[in-house]
Amino acid sequence: MNRDAPDINSARVTERIEATALRLLEEHPEGLRWADLNRMIEESDPTFHPKTVNGCVWRLVERYPDRVHKPSKGLFRRLP
Repeated sequence: MNRDAPDINSARVTERIEATALRLLEEHPEGLRWADLNRMIEESDPTFHPKTVNGCVWRLVERYPDRVHKPSKGLFRRLP
């Protein structure tokens, strides 16, 4: 499934969270641990609810299999 890139300026909170997650993963090619990714997203916008962030991160690989993968448990990396 090839999804369009999420928009950081979207009115949808989940789309903004996904865009933030993809940007952070791009900035950290070595990958980010689940807890670090969650924390960094929450810090980027205090209006994001922690449970919404958690759900979006949990579904990243499912929603963007052409952009994100988990080489090991709890580690997220951006695909080239």
